[in-house]
Amino acid sequence: MTPNEQPNNPLHGITLEMILIRLVEQYGWEELGRHIPIKCFTNEPGIKSSLKFLRRTPWARKKVEELYLGAFRKTG
Repeated sequence: MTPNEQPNNPLHGITLEMILIRLVEQYGWEELGRHIPIKCFTNEPGIKSSLKFLRRTPWARKKVEELYLGAFRKTG
């Protein structure tokens, strides 16, 4: 298996930016802040500042990834 093959990773090939943009399109910042109550979603939210926070904060990134998987997981 090559390092690029990740058959069991549902987020393979999806960047954190893609995840965040999709969630904002789906929920909007206000609703996203209710699902995951972190300051970067509730106080002057923006893609760039949120990405900076999420890249430095593993627990918050995990919550965002879990919400994304719950909302957009491919079936079948």
